[in-house]
Amino acid sequence: MSTFRKILIALLVFFIVLGLLGFWLTRGDTADLSVEAVSGTDPTLAEAEEEAFPTVQIAKPVGWAEGEVPTAAEGLEVVRFAEGLDHPRVLHRLPNGDVLVTLTRAPKGDGGGDGGIMASIRNFVAGLLFERAGAAGESPNELVLLRDADGDGVAEIRQTLTDDLDSPSGIAWSDGTLYIANHDAVLAFPYELGASTLTGDPRKLMDLPPGGGHWMRNIELNPDGTKLYIAVGSVSNIGEQGMEVEQGRAMIWEYDLETDTPRQFALGLRNPNGLDWNPMSGELWTTVNERDMLGSDLVPDYLTNVPVGAQYGWPWVYWKDNIDTRVDAPRPAFLVEYTRRPEYAMGPHVAALGLVFTADGHRVGEAFSRGAFVARHGSWNRKPPSGYDVVYVAFDERGNPQGKPIPVLTDFLKEDGTTRGRPTWVEWAGDGSLLVSDDTAGIIWRVVAPGAEPGTAPARFRSESLRPQTELRGDPRASFGEDFARESNPNVN
Repeated sequence: MSTFRKILIALLVFFIVLGLLGFWLTRGDTADLSVEAVSGTDPTLAEAEEEAFPTVQIAKPVGWAEGEVPTAAEGLEVVRFAEGLDHPRVLHRLPNGDVLVTLTRAPKGDGGGDGGIMASIRNFVAGLLFERAGAAGESPNELVLLRDADGDGVAEIRQTLTDDLDSPSGIAWSDGTLYIANHDAVLAFPYELGASTLTGDPRKLMDLPPGGGHWMRNIELNPDGTKLYIAVGSVSNIGEQGMEVEQGRAMIWEYDLETDTPRQFALGLRNPNGLDWNPMSGELWTTVNERDMLGSDLVPDYLTNVPVGAQYGWPWVYWKDNIDTRVDAPRPAFLVEYTRRPEYAMGPHVAALGLVFTADGHRVGEAFSRGAFVARHGSWNRKPPSGYDVVYVAFDERGNPQGKPIPVLTDFLKEDGTTRGRPTWVEWAGDGSLLVSDDTAGIIWRVVAPGAEPGTAPARFRSESLRPQTELRGDPRASFGEDFARESNPNVN
């Protein structure tokens, strides 16, 4: 083939890509339902509308003006805890009150593709979209310590503990060991509280599937510090690149620190992110980003508990029994029967990320004293956009979510379709205020109820076990009928 012919083919491909990109940016499915309608414990699930090309509506980050802050819920105020950070994402408070934050972006050259010209086109288009969303660029790969030494609500001390990481995300600390999740491995560093740098060599606990479409790797220790939980997202939307590349992904791993052994803890989670322990039930909960290209009303991201062995259906099933007919991979036998229904819908395409439950010492007031805070990073593929806020989900005394998401921080998104920032993570500061990372703006926000006294964490709900049945009475099948369930569980109507 002549050089001239090759140049013509390359130009043709280039203009086709530009045409497709322009098509994506000017078309798409407009939502029929409100975000609220597709939120809560009983979301409205619209009929699926399969899309050959995704709906695209990206809010371009323009930053916050001097003195400008998000709008806080009634009774709360918000100030800048730290600013001038290069794409801050995950936050973690240490026992001494220091706050750690990872400055990070996707790993270099990551496309999660399968090679060839289509992968190159896909990565080129994805790069353009990432750039418009403010997520493009080289990863800073830093772990930064922030300290408010004088207690005025602003971190005047900033120290880089290390810049020798690889697209880091999750952070945890226990008993002199700092755990960091790179995109491709979980590392353990020796670290004493108050130190201004990481001096020792890290120990690799386990390898992780690298990069992929969802490259963040959050981690969370169990309350007694013996096990580490690692959230790993999928490469793809619905397994369209083959399930071989999804091995070890779309799941939460458990790593036993006493035996140095990992195991798969929960499966079928397309892109799990936030992890925290529900103080009312003692269960691990997570936020999950669901699949795309079924229209602007589907599928809602969710907040849910994660018991050991849980299966949430990805990529074959969503919301317990809705089968995604686009998936080519054979569906495992009895998957629908084993798939769990998520506990709470966060809304379609909101990109639910950081999660914390109300904790001891909180200073956000009685209105937010029993529930969970979630950072909704914001959609790129919904018309009109969704998310771009921090919300609160109230829980009942049994530890179950209820009602609709309650706005805590809003007005990140502007009326002209641009955005001032994108809330990413949430964490409690040592003084009981709520910290929120805003990655595109490079800011950590501090939220507090002025004058509020430190509150307590919600009480653990405990109930008596059913008495063992020592003899059969009547028809044993009645023990598994609706009457038995209704009498044993007062929440069943």
